[in-house]
Amino acid sequence: MKIILEIKDEKAPFILEVLRNFKDVKATPLSNYKADVLEGIKEAVEEVNLIKQGKLKGIPARELLNEL
Repeated sequence: MKIILEIKDEKAPFILEVLRNFKDVKATPLSNYKADVLEGIKEAVEEVNLIKQGKLKGIPARELLNEL
């Protein structure tokens, strides 16, 4: 199982050290860029799910391409 934690910068070293002391836990920090990309993907998936449920209106791909 993978879990993403959001930790204040000043507390991160302590939390990482605690996690690394568990033999079955592998703790690897993400760069800011990777964290931003991951957050963007998460938001996009949530938006697609809302569109599929009919709770949000999507934009047809042709219309989106024409705007570019």
